[in-house]
Amino acid sequence: MKFTLKDYQRDAVRDSLNNLGKARRLWRNEADRTAFSLTAVTGAGKTVMAAAAFEALFHGDDEFSFDADPGAVVIWFSDDPSLNEQTRFRFIEASDRINYTDLVVVENTFNRPKFQPGKIYFLNTQKLSKNSLLVRGYDPEEMVAKLDGTFPDMRPDLRAYTIWDTIQNTIEDPDLTLYLVLDEAHRGMGTPTAASINAKGTIVQRLINGVGSVPGIPVVWGISATVERFNTAIESAGKHIKLPNVVVDASKVQESGLIKDTILLDIPDETGDFDTVLVRRATDKLKESTSAWSAYSKQQQESHAVVPLMVLQVPNTPDPNEIGRALDTIFERYPDLPAACVAHVFGDHTTHRFGNRDVPYIEPQRVEESTWVRVLIAKDAISTGWDCPRAEVMISFRAASDKTHITQLLGRLVRSPLARRIPGNDRLNAVDCLLPKFNRTAVEQVVEELTTGNDAAAPGRVLMDYIEVVPNPSASPSVWETFEALPSQTRPQRGAKPAIRLTALAHELSSDNILSGAGALAHAHMHSALDKFQAEHKAKITDKRKSVLVLDGKTVKADMLDQGRSLEQFWEDADVAVIDDAYRRAARIFSPAIAHSYVDHLASQEADRESDPEEFLEAVVEARVTVAGLGLVMEVQDYFDAQADNLAKHWFAKYRPLIKALSDDRRESYRQIIEMSTEPQDVGMLKPEARYEATKSNENGVVRALPFWDGHLLCDQTGKYPADLNDWERTVVETESAKPGFAFWYRNPQQPGQASLGIAYEKSSEYGIVRPDFLFFAEHDGSLVVDLIDPHGLHLADALPKLQGLALYAASHSAVFRRIESLAKVKESGELRVLDLKRQDVRSAIAIAEDAEALFRSGLADDYS
Repeated sequence: MKFTLKDYQRDAVRDSLNNLGKARRLWRNEADRTAFSLTAVTGAGKTVMAAAAFEALFHGDDEFSFDADPGAVVIWFSDDPSLNEQTRFRFIEASDRINYTDLVVVENTFNRPKFQPGKIYFLNTQKLSKNSLLVRGYDPEEMVAKLDGTFPDMRPDLRAYTIWDTIQNTIEDPDLTLYLVLDEAHRGMGTPTAASINAKGTIVQRLINGVGSVPGIPVVWGISATVERFNTAIESAGKHIKLPNVVVDASKVQESGLIKDTILLDIPDETGDFDTVLVRRATDKLKESTSAWSAYSKQQQESHAVVPLMVLQVPNTPDPNEIGRALDTIFERYPDLPAACVAHVFGDHTTHRFGNRDVPYIEPQRVEESTWVRVLIAKDAISTGWDCPRAEVMISFRAASDKTHITQLLGRLVRSPLARRIPGNDRLNAVDCLLPKFNRTAVEQVVEELTTGNDAAAPGRVLMDYIEVVPNPSASPSVWETFEALPSQTRPQRGAKPAIRLTALAHELSSDNILSGAGALAHAHMHSALDKFQAEHKAKITDKRKSVLVLDGKTVKADMLDQGRSLEQFWEDADVAVIDDAYRRAARIFSPAIAHSYVDHLASQEADRESDPEEFLEAVVEARVTVAGLGLVMEVQDYFDAQADNLAKHWFAKYRPLIKALSDDRRESYRQIIEMSTEPQDVGMLKPEARYEATKSNENGVVRALPFWDGHLLCDQTGKYPADLNDWERTVVETESAKPGFAFWYRNPQQPGQASLGIAYEKSSEYGIVRPDFLFFAEHDGSLVVDLIDPHGLHLADALPKLQGLALYAASHSAVFRRIESLAKVKESGELRVLDLKRQDVRSAIAIAEDAEALFRSGLADDYS
């Protein structure tokens, strides 16, 4: 892959490959058909995950311990040819092992008896309709009914093979395995009832379940943000074994920074026609966004500047003059816009006249790269599978009754333009949506749809009444230095390998000229470590080496007369295939790159590559046997991982100042490498430069203004900060603010980001991140100290695991904070009780506790004051 997979992407690819491997075995061995789905929110990188899975499917992958399927054929199916083209381009962009020629768009001229292995064929619904040249009226179901008629095998337009023939022949070839991937799998499934599925059904259903003489496709993989309809259809039809669905945790996607943190909604405060007012406001936001991205690009010395786009959403039957007036307003408000910067994506693909302007059509998949487009006019068709990360502002002229179309399109605008979070800047991590036709009641429904798991649900914040807060001018640089030195933790990654982390770090250090030849140094260090391990475990390795070279087994002899059995052991020399297999298994422990270089290291000690290449090749074979034997020694995995981990930690500590001086983009690369660990890793905080905060709350339809507070590290122009605090949170802020030496407080954001302190905790073998509520800064004995105070909700199912995570964090970071305390309100008394997590006896009790509330009721806790 050309891209480094995020941790959740790697997990999803691993789980998907497990399913694909099982599906292949069930089809080959039992002729059983299987199906499963991959569910991930919009912007999670589903196409990148699919590309990584296809690389492994076609070529194998040591990281995922997955063997290639030499007979694999993939059909990528969607209901939109432009969506297929966008997907094909992304595969080319993401994969370095899938060739351009292996991505085949099935055109009307396609005419083959079978699909070829190792290729991905792009099909769409229209290509399988009766009017398509690939089908031209040929219906497999009807052909079965006419088997007794004249010329039953005649094909439309004298074609040798229809697309249905090609599919059938591929399925029936024992050397091939056909995989069907349904992009946007919730579409085309029809009503998910058994009656509709077992009837003629939709084209998609006929592909999945078979029709006439054409059997159902052996392996079906549905990919979408919402796959409930797909899952129900598969289960109702009952023709495929349902494998475990792969579900990507939306919170992990949010943590990755691939999608925006905040959606800002603007509506009129009163009833009336406010189209022009909000168009002007939207234009101002486009100008602000353009200026902000330009400034960021210059500051970071980015070669590629983000060029923001405004999406103008109109009804399905728009008034051309109304659109023309909106365009006039935009150009009046933003005269620097070029005249030819408007395009549309209407379905008729022709130039339209809006007012006095001729606006050309542009294909949806070309909008992102066509930076001359600054204003895009769209209806709703653009929402299916389309994305444009540089779309920063959207204004919709749709009526309130069209809220579903609005949320679907808005859900497509949440991708981060640089595929990463911009540190500390909410302006560049937000998308604006203006709704002039909506009132407050209607927009609350939009917020509900955006946050409760529908097609477009986004895991970030949705704000309607908001202000921007910036660093408090009263806070000195020393306060922010202390803030940035606070250790936040990463979420551990399942299956992370220290050797891969080390070589990735070496690559980045070398690329940034921080450590010249870092890759060679890393490999040399690991070679020395393995040499030392060989010397210390020489006898074991010799035995394991012999076991690689000699295959032992038993022959069962049956005496038919006496009905007896005897076993005779035999030994055979291993052939090259057996040795190669043992070496590949060892390479998965050491990483393929280090295993390969260690073979060269061992071989070079026995022969010279240049002077005697033949002897060197023999030495390479012997070295591969040695590496294979090493991999069979039980202790080598932990030893090798520890050596790689120690060197990576040493380099991170040594070069941290130089890494911190790099651009945001380069620092993000190192941050991702830090996260490649099975244990929580410390990362620094970052000063927030701007953040949006709500100023009103809506409880059961009652809107109320939030109180503003003094002394917060972020504030508005009046020095105050809006915060919606419950009773005991208010008690904590008021109590801590009144203590001697108090300087500032900080409401720790509950959303991921480098301005939010996160602490890892484990529940049911899965890691989560808890974000303590408050940080308090105070002067104590001439120094600035920090108190971490977390009001702890006991009603939540993960209350105890979170408390245990806080205790573990306190054990290793006790010196950083003056106080680390967890507070809870005990039911019986209603009093606030506090656990001092810097106390060893408290932490020990938390580690073995079975009930969090019992701890706060016990003598280990004190009354909070």
